[in-house]
Amino acid sequence: PAEPGGTAGPRRDQRCPPAPGDGEPSLRGTTAPGGGRTDAVAEGWEPGPALGDGDVSPGAAPRRARRPEEALMSELSELVQKVVKSSSWWERHGVDISILACSFLLLPAGFLCLRSAQAIPFLAGVLTLGVVHHTLTVKGSHLASHNALTESKSWSKVWAVFFIELCSAFTVEQATYNHVKIHHGYTNVIGLGDSSTWKLPFLNRYVYMFIAPLAVPILTPLVALDLLRNVEWKAALRTLCCMFLGFYCHYWLLLHVSGFQSPWSALLCMLVTRSLLAHPYIHVNIFQHIGLPMFAADRKPRRIHLMSRGVLNLPRNPLLDWSFGHSLISCHVEHHLFPSLSDNMCLKIKPIVSQYLKQKKLPYNEDTYSSRLWLFLQRYEELMVHAPPITELVGIQ
Repeated sequence: PAEPGGTAGPRRDQRCPPAPGDGEPSLRGTTAPGGGRTDAVAEGWEPGPALGDGDVSPGAAPRRARRPEEALMSELSELVQKVVKSSSWWERHGVDISILACSFLLLPAGFLCLRSAQAIPFLAGVLTLGVVHHTLTVKGSHLASHNALTESKSWSKVWAVFFIELCSAFTVEQATYNHVKIHHGYTNVIGLGDSSTWKLPFLNRYVYMFIAPLAVPILTPLVALDLLRNVEWKAALRTLCCMFLGFYCHYWLLLHVSGFQSPWSALLCMLVTRSLLAHPYIHVNIFQHIGLPMFAADRKPRRIHLMSRGVLNLPRNPLLDWSFGHSLISCHVEHHLFPSLSDNMCLKIKPIVSQYLKQKKLPYNEDTYSSRLWLFLQRYEELMVHAPPITELVGIQ
């Protein structure tokens, strides 16, 4: 339960074709990372904000007569593409890169504050390092997994390794496969992208919601190590080196810069800072999908219907917007419709997407954090323990 941005556990050897005539890329003929062949599922889903259901490419005629659902996605994509083309590099990438850069610049201040014997500076150091850690591991990893940090493919790979493996202690191949190809390709489809790997039915509601998140920093590398069995040995070796380097650098800085006297106190500080925002991290990942309509793989709706029904936006929050990014908080619907856009661009297209979906009488799910928390506490058995019911959408298949 520690993979950034939506899925966490292994989803190995799962195959399921899309609905007949769906026109979306399937997992048929693909293998999990390390199996020697991975057809471009994610690449087919998000080559750019102008692509909707995968049936229309810029400057090309449709492959076949479009259904009404395809026309809706194509029309929305054209509206979004106009905004993207009119936006500057600063809006497309610069804002989010600046947030990540500012987080790096705050690291020295955080480590130096921990040298203080006074409570307030020390707590300020813990808060600073905790926020920086989650900004790099959640926001940075999420943007890197979607190649949203830069338009260069080479640099995208570099940033993916840096943020996902060195900062987050996860493996790039499995993070991309589980999150981009499965969770985004089959959002709320039972057995594939239904967020079921976030469920721990053997835990009661209070343990899961308020105590278990503290174990995220420990579970993250353990899950990553287990997933290394499914990648090539070169990728596994690279991941192990990056994971060790990330942990050791954090540990070394606490000993030699922050002045911790014992290894155990340094390790405890690492656990506290790395779990500082673990509760909203877990909550956000379940609030925005679980409890919404679920679909069978052979009867799922088209992309625009799937995302408008199976994704939910939370209100803006300064701390979570900075640490997690708009695409994981207040613009999650926009992110699932156009996953290759940066956080700032998702925020910019939000009025267009919300107005368009409401105009076309499509759902645009929004709810507050407190409301979702109360819902999950009240209906924990139904939502997190038992299998969710399949939603039937008559008339749009």
